[in-house]
Amino acid sequence: MKKIVYLTIISILRAMMALSQPAVKHSPTGFDKPRTGIAHGKLDTVTYTSRTVDSRRRAIVYLPPGYTPKKTYPVLYLLHGIGGDEFEWLNQGTPQVILDNLYADKKLEPMIVVLPNGRAMKDDRATGNIMAPDKVAAFATFERDLLDDLIPFIQKKYPVYTDREHRALAGLSMGGGQSLNFGLGNLDKFAWVGGFSSAPNTKKPEELVPDPEAAKSKLKLLWISCGDHDGLMSFSKRTHDYLEQKNVPHIFSVEPGIHDFKVWKNDLYLFSQFLFKPVDIDKFNRMILGGPASTNIRGSKYPFILPDHRVAFRLKAPEAQKVQVDLGRKYDMVKDTAGYWTATTDSVGEGFHYYSLIIDGVATTDPSSQTFYGMGRMASGIEIPFDGGEYYALKNVPHGDIRIKTYYSTVTKSWRRLFVYTPPGYDLNSRAQYPVLYILHGGGEDETGWAFQGKTDLIMDNLIAAKQAKPMLVVMPDANFSGAGFGEAGLKTFANEIKQNIIPFIEKTYRVDRTPQGRALAGLSMGGINTLYTGIYNTDTFSYLGVFSSGWILPMQNSIADAQYDFMKKNAAKINTNLKAFWIAMGGKEDIAYKNCQVMLAKLDEMKIKHTYYEYPGGHTWPVWRNDLYKFAPVLFK
Repeated sequence: MKKIVYLTIISILRAMMALSQPAVKHSPTGFDKPRTGIAHGKLDTVTYTSRTVDSRRRAIVYLPPGYTPKKTYPVLYLLHGIGGDEFEWLNQGTPQVILDNLYADKKLEPMIVVLPNGRAMKDDRATGNIMAPDKVAAFATFERDLLDDLIPFIQKKYPVYTDREHRALAGLSMGGGQSLNFGLGNLDKFAWVGGFSSAPNTKKPEELVPDPEAAKSKLKLLWISCGDHDGLMSFSKRTHDYLEQKNVPHIFSVEPGIHDFKVWKNDLYLFSQFLFKPVDIDKFNRMILGGPASTNIRGSKYPFILPDHRVAFRLKAPEAQKVQVDLGRKYDMVKDTAGYWTATTDSVGEGFHYYSLIIDGVATTDPSSQTFYGMGRMASGIEIPFDGGEYYALKNVPHGDIRIKTYYSTVTKSWRRLFVYTPPGYDLNSRAQYPVLYILHGGGEDETGWAFQGKTDLIMDNLIAAKQAKPMLVVMPDANFSGAGFGEAGLKTFANEIKQNIIPFIEKTYRVDRTPQGRALAGLSMGGINTLYTGIYNTDTFSYLGVFSSGWILPMQNSIADAQYDFMKKNAAKINTNLKAFWIAMGGKEDIAYKNCQVMLAKLDEMKIKHTYYEYPGGHTWPVWRNDLYKFAPVLFK
């Protein structure tokens, strides 16, 4: 037998930041309030000659407490938004107060902060139509004004370092876009870059970072942040997603809030603490302060995932007497005077999980969350971010389709539904015939499982784009039938259904390979048992079998298993010849099917049935089964 044990170790906890770096957390109460009895910095107003604009321009300069011309300082250039000017930060963001307090708490390296007017035109006032084309264009012109005029002026007037390692650029909204555009576009000038709630002027990620390797080697810190209810979140998120895909180290801070100074003050508080200190890039790839789950209904803040993967839940039910969150473990929720119930869980494992709210003893779905068919009913679902989940991320690659088809079953005498994934280009290539993977859900689920919870289309899109899997159709039928799903009658019913109805329907409706070499059958849990029963007895129909988190359930299925083992022993040569791959996977020892599977593997070894075995830790869960598809699909149809 060919036996391969492949263990993938998931890194769950990242190392703590170096002591010189701040713990990433929200600003404390009073961080932006003036204090008495501490040293204060000084504000200067300076005027410089701009050859770019051909005029005299003004900027505000913050000098740190204890400033002396005998010392050399690094510089942070801090930019305003589209409706502001050099006074916007002072009037609404009070950076001098925030920085004074940080110096008093010994959390900052001494630095000079320059607040310029980022609207580079002769009349740079924030008056009239601030969206006028010439005023918007002036924000782009500021790049030359900054590099050619303002920075040289600051270097002549103040005792500052002139190298890139001692120069930072950050800004809010329009200024956030400027900071990312100018900072990342001039890596020879800036080593520290921060975009706070960056606006639509932000370039596309591919333009911002055309050379990821250069960004990795030159940047000391790249900070991207936004309020979780900010309408401009998409611009920050797309940049973060691209940087993550290209493995460019950065901090992505999602904060509670909208597009206002409450968020931007917090950004300055956090960002400034990282500046001009040793930053061990290897100790962070990204740091997320938390945010709403991606599975939430649009606009719903809760469930809210915290950085350590604890989850905060909130529900308004003023008349309820007792409310719990059931996420495998039950958590009691606490009611406030406004009728809101809240609870925070322990750390939840990465990936997808079903959950319910139990209101006065009745299990129901969360109105703030998307629902999925699982646990034998509609249930809420939550997706916990997974650093290793890039293979099912939505990427800029050609995408296939998920199609919903209805067919008539002569077995059940009823209409039934299945889902079909067609690969990119299927409709454009009228001559190509595609192999087919028939993939089955588990108990308590249905044909939607692999399409929604399993993210089949994204996994296949990414594999095909990377040329790691052949273009294929993936058929996701409903394997639920009346009667006992684990008894032989139910297994026979499914076997008849797929042979008499599903395969003929697919081969009549789509351009597919109709030979056994063009068909694969796989399934998880209950679907894995269906795969064993149907696949082993029909190796003249399927050349590839995938059994995920499954095995004969003992002693309940002893008679079924013994009959199949007897068949396999008598037909071992035929099975080994017909099957191109017999691929069995488990979610590690914590998988509830693990022991049954090990018994089955021993039987296969004894009968010399060729197979491949794979383990991926995670138990009996969708993160494991997504990974199984990701690993199994490249094996097929080679």
